[in-house]
Amino acid sequence: MQMNATYTSFVAVGDSFTEGMSDRLPDGSYRGWADLLAARLAARTPGGLRYANLAVRGKLIGQIADEQAPAAAAMGADLATLVGGLNDVLRPKCDVDLVCARLAEAVERIAPSCGQLVLMRSPGRHGPVLERFRPRMEHLFGFVDELAEKHGALVVDLFGAEVLGDPRMWAEDRLHLNAEGHRRVAEAVWQALGHEPELDWRAPLPPFVRPPWTARRTSDARFAREHLLPWIGRRLTGRSSGDGRVGAHFDAATGRARPVVVNSPSAQG
Repeated sequence: MQMNATYTSFVAVGDSFTEGMSDRLPDGSYRGWADLLAARLAARTPGGLRYANLAVRGKLIGQIADEQAPAAAAMGADLATLVGGLNDVLRPKCDVDLVCARLAEAVERIAPSCGQLVLMRSPGRHGPVLERFRPRMEHLFGFVDELAEKHGALVVDLFGAEVLGDPRMWAEDRLHLNAEGHRRVAEAVWQALGHEPELDWRAPLPPFVRPPWTARRTSDARFAREHLLPWIGRRLTGRSSGDGRVGAHFDAATGRARPVVVNSPSAQG
């Protein structure tokens, strides 16, 4: 890989993590690490960066391989990121080997068509859910390392970063990173691509001050009402938060990426 390279095109593939949930903007839309990274790459790219974010919340790895990977491959971008499989392994019943096989299909589709592929070991929020599913996650992430070695991809190890497991890096739904979490992921990928660090993305947060018992119970009740119960309802009825949605830069009529041009601040001004 050419370190500190200039990229003229970037395609991002995956689920809610790459879509940008829950880095919410004032207008209600999501930004997230991929959009942040695109803006930073554009600042180094004369004429702007062709960028397509194809990620959709709730997507399983088979859907990513079937729907997003072909569009990403057809775009032939200088840089591609692929993060998927975590929605699968967090389900009660999961064949992790099948998840790995479908992930391999997606990688084998995208890797030959892009200049540099980036894979990730996804972050996990510290707590009982992480510990319950840790063996599956470690199985998946071990396979990610194997795929990267085979296809010359970079791996950004977010799972091994202690700070990204801190609950303060996560939104109220306890499933998605907040704005600070996404900012650090963007920096992690930026540095993996060989660019000069702008911050220490692994730096720990200040010591945690435990909220009073009443505040914790209120937060737990709100989480259960607004996030946990709807999630359980979708699982029981076979629905997904991504049903009916397409990626921000995906043309459903043609099944192809619809890139936008992100300009550097100087070009915009």
